[in-house]
Amino acid sequence: RGLDWAQKVAREYGTATLAIRKSSHIAALAAYLEQPARDGFMVQLMCSDPSVAIVAPFGGTEPLVTPNPMSYGIPAKDGPIMIDISASITTSAMTNRLHNSSKTGAHPWWLDSHGSATTDPSVMAGDPPGSLMPLGGMEAGHKGFSLALFVESMTAGLSGHGRADDVNSWGATVYLQLTDCDAFGGLQEYERQMQWLVDRSMANKPANKGVPVRVPGQRALARK
Repeated sequence: RGLDWAQKVAREYGTATLAIRKSSHIAALAAYLEQPARDGFMVQLMCSDPSVAIVAPFGGTEPLVTPNPMSYGIPAKDGPIMIDISASITTSAMTNRLHNSSKTGAHPWWLDSHGSATTDPSVMAGDPPGSLMPLGGMEAGHKGFSLALFVESMTAGLSGHGRADDVNSWGATVYLQLTDCDAFGGLQEYERQMQWLVDRSMANKPANKGVPVRVPGQRALARK
């Protein structure tokens, strides 16, 4: 419903922005990007969950925020670029899958309650619990934590509903913005600029022979 509203408004005014408080679970953000991007809109979509804390701030040991995913749909001539990432180094879904199957992670993606990095996702079920590391890990996690705070500002901040309210019931807080590329430098020029980057990225000499460079969303769209 938000996308339907935003497309109508963005066509008239060039851009449309909304924030949603107490949303239901909106699932994989990338699923919302393709259609508006193919219609010439640049999409920004992100969410947080003020009732859940599983990511500690960089340098800390106590969970404070959610992975705070952010996604971007970018029109390009041969098909959209679709970016869907989190401010944490891994996701809660991946953590639960590994924990439930008694497996460890490929890398130290978690912190135990003392702040030590570990490959063991079961620390999340400890007492006190561990946490997911911010994107960037031990070396550059300040960047991931900064992105998490940005998402909090766009979701909880703009909607006026978040962690400061001592929320104890589940519900996502969502930020959505659509930009009509035609209202700025023109859709044709926008797609030309982005397609140039796509083409040069894919033509870039790969580090591993036989594993070509691809852009975000390319494999998902091909599989679809």
